[in-house]
Amino acid sequence: MPTKPAEQLVSDASAWWDTSIIDIHPGKIAIRGYPVEQLIGRVRFPEMIWLMLRGELPTAVQAELLEAALVPGVDHGPHAPSIAISRMAVTCGLPVNGAMASAINVLDDIHGGAGQQCMERYREIDAEAGERGDLVEAAAKVLARHRAAGEKIMPGFGHRFHPIDPRVAPLYELLHRAESGGAIGGRYARIGRAVEAALKAHKGKTIPMNIDGITAVIFCELGFEPELGRGLFILSRSVGILAHAWEQKQRGRRIMGPMPPQIPFRYSGPARRDLPSEFASREPRAL
Repeated sequence: MPTKPAEQLVSDASAWWDTSIIDIHPGKIAIRGYPVEQLIGRVRFPEMIWLMLRGELPTAVQAELLEAALVPGVDHGPHAPSIAISRMAVTCGLPVNGAMASAINVLDDIHGGAGQQCMERYREIDAEAGERGDLVEAAAKVLARHRAAGEKIMPGFGHRFHPIDPRVAPLYELLHRAESGGAIGGRYARIGRAVEAALKAHKGKTIPMNIDGITAVIFCELGFEPELGRGLFILSRSVGILAHAWEQKQRGRRIMGPMPPQIPFRYSGPARRDLPSEFASREPRAL
C-alpha cells in the first residue's frame, strides 16, 4: 500500500470526524458559529437544544413551544418503568450516572417510543390527505391500514392511568395561540383532532389524546424529524430519572426490588415434586 505524506495523513485524520456543530481550539469554543461566551447567560436551554439540533436559533414562539413540550414529560411516578429502574439501580449500588443510563436504556419502542411513532402516523395522514383532502377520512384510512397490519393501538391516544390526560389541554392552548399569531400552520394540530374523530367513529367512544400525542403535534408543527421527537422526550424524562435516582440515594436503602418482599409474586410452574430416581440415586459431587 503506498505511503501517504505526513501532511496528507494529518489532513485525513482531521477529516475523519466532520462536524458542523462545534469548533474548538485552545481558548476558543464556538457552537454553530456562535462563540460560547456570547451564548452563556443569553440563550436559554430550550433555545440551545434547538440551536444544536437545527443549526440556527429559534424564534421566541418556537422556543416557548419546545420548552412547553419538554416540561410535562419529565416524570410520571415510580410506577413508570424508567423511573422505577433508576431507583432500583441506586439501591443496588449504582452511582447516579449508572442509574440514569440503566433507566434511559429502556426508553425504546414500547416505553418511550410512542411519540416518535405518533409523529410518523401524523406524517402518513398528512401525505394521505394531500393539500385538499379530508383529514378525518385520511386518518381513518391510515388507521385501517395499521389495524390490517396487526397494530392494535394508535400511539399517542388513550392512557392506562388517565381517563383524560391533564397535560393535553394546556399544550393545545399554547398551540392555538401560536397558530393565531401565525407562528405555526396548525395542520398537525388539526391532524391530531382528526385522529380523535376517526378513532371515535371506529370504536364508538372517545379515545382522547395523551401526552405523547400532543407533544407529537408540537414537534411536527416545529418541523422536527420523528426520531428526534423520541430524543427530545428522552431529554425531558432524564430530568425525572435524575431526580428520582438522587432522592433514592439520599434514603440509603439497599437492594429494593420492584415490590416489597412481603408481597409474594405469583408462581405458575409445576407443583412441588421429587427428583426422578435416576437423578436422586446419584451421589452429590464433591467440590
